[in-house]
Amino acid sequence: MAVIKTNSEQRKMLARLMRAEAEGEGELGMLMAGNTMVNRVRSSCLDFKDINTIERMAFQSPGGFEAVQKGYFYQAARERDIRLAERLINGERYHPAEFSLWFFRPEGACPAQWWGQWNSGRYKLHCFYTPSADECPQVYTVY
Repeated sequence: MAVIKTNSEQRKMLARLMRAEAEGEGELGMLMAGNTMVNRVRSSCLDFKDINTIERMAFQSPGGFEAVQKGYFYQAARERDIRLAERLINGERYHPAEFSLWFFRPEGACPAQWWGQWNSGRYKLHCFYTPSADECPQVYTVY
């Protein structure tokens, strides 16, 4: 069951963004980055109140993704990446990103908080940050 509405072009866009942001983290890292991206589309809270499509999520400004700004995003979607994106669209979640709305790659250790949100964990080089249930209950909705 899809947790967000998409068409084939939007699935490709999500796949390209996942690859651009986390290809160096392997498939699991790409899935975790993608969890954050899907969560931004699903949740109407905090900085993401009007981010209800893949396009709006990918090109959000300010607060968008570095890969879109620096051009890594503009490569073709590979079949493998599209399959990973489809898994997330169909509701798969991966800890520590299952409820995250933010991630970033710090120079050192993950700060306990980032933009007022608590660290939910690290995978390889990326730290993931999750809102509280009071601030953003939609992100915790079970499919």
